[in-house]
Amino acid sequence: MNAPLTSPRSRPPEAALASVTAALTERYGERVATSAAVREQHGHTLTWVKNQPPDLVVYPRTTEEVANIVKLCASHNVPVVPFGTGTSLEGHINAPFGGVCVDVSLMKQIVAVHEEDLDCVVEAGVTRKELNEYLRDRGLFFPIDPGADASIGGMVSTRASGTNAVRYGTMKDVVLALTVVLPNGEIVKTASRARKSSAGYDLTHLFIGAEGTLGIVTEITLKLNGIPEAISAGICPFPSVKAACDAVIITIQSGIPVARIELLDEVQVKAVNAHSKLALPESPLLLLEFHGSNAGVKEQAESFGEIAAEYGGGPFEWATKAEDRSRLWQARHDAYWAARGLRPGAQSVATDVCVPISRLAECVDETKQDILESGLIAPIVGHVGDGNFHVQPLIDTDNPAEIAACEAFIDRLVRRALAMEGTCTGEHGVGQKKMKYLEIEYSPEALDLMRVLKRAVDPHNIMNPGKIVTL
Repeated sequence: MNAPLTSPRSRPPEAALASVTAALTERYGERVATSAAVREQHGHTLTWVKNQPPDLVVYPRTTEEVANIVKLCASHNVPVVPFGTGTSLEGHINAPFGGVCVDVSLMKQIVAVHEEDLDCVVEAGVTRKELNEYLRDRGLFFPIDPGADASIGGMVSTRASGTNAVRYGTMKDVVLALTVVLPNGEIVKTASRARKSSAGYDLTHLFIGAEGTLGIVTEITLKLNGIPEAISAGICPFPSVKAACDAVIITIQSGIPVARIELLDEVQVKAVNAHSKLALPESPLLLLEFHGSNAGVKEQAESFGEIAAEYGGGPFEWATKAEDRSRLWQARHDAYWAARGLRPGAQSVATDVCVPISRLAECVDETKQDILESGLIAPIVGHVGDGNFHVQPLIDTDNPAEIAACEAFIDRLVRRALAMEGTCTGEHGVGQKKMKYLEIEYSPEALDLMRVLKRAVDPHNIMNPGKIVTL
């Protein structure tokens, strides 16, 4: 199969950009921003990827407004970059060819909650915390928790995961249907609210993880869960990272339905203690949470405690009060910012990989050794219940030797995961920085098929160009 040949994407002519800017300003007024500060904010990345701002930012309120914006851009061949909350880590929201950033943060409507069906419909700008706050009094919750208070639309587009993934899955498991604005401005509904269907192509999953390269997600139908009767959380230190990972592997293989099981290495624990004013044991640590009935949670915790003891882990300490659990998990979610405190002034280079659970201990252990030999400060955290872990080197970006060492380390990390039949990214996504690794992870035929799909849906390559695959 051969993808259609296309010329490289380039910046639009100034005349085309001026026409689009004038038309959008006339229609949306103050909801169009062209100041350097706002544009740079919308090209901002949380790592060392160079900031590439759009030419202007527009804030739609409805799907129809998004469609009108995209139609206008399409008619002038002007690139479009979707934007949720800007928490992506691999350059997803950069605008390497300029164009229009479509910021959906004003699309905050929770359209419907169907309690009897355990699902809801929300607009793309609703964040996960806003949704759970709305659902709490109904006894329901949305389980996908990537840490950052990301927008639901952004979580769809990056196929987000998080701390609850080991029990509740990832975004690909909880999205029932999408409303998407295509690159020509047409509006498409990908599916119904039915829990299963054999009708036609699975359009919903085509857009989950597409990183805005095939269209702009504006409305999402999500599966929900009932808030568990009992929730218990705790911490368990281990003598080594390998011992902690081995305990995780046996826990998962034993079928213990743990809801969360997070790894922090001793470097990350030290950072968390300083940042969040905690006194966690500064050794490799597992943070765990169990959901279910009172009896079920007790049984799960006891079973895990027995496994942990076999690998030298313990003591297993409970966080019995809701406020203690919240403080513990908030500290985990603040791990990115905590790590930066280990080397003030340094730049964070957050990256992630994922491997089959049976290879987790081996991969993390080899990575720890690699960090030591490289002389890097690079704490490790991980949603290790599904084989996904994150490494966060902290480097001086004015030091070419440190940059080279960091790039070489990340390259070895990714290749190590791929050699273990893993993936170059478990949840951060491809964006700009990991495009080259798709050529290792996938066959030429598979990449060619991705290009065919991209060209079929977006023939003029206006939708978030320069991401995932080159054309």
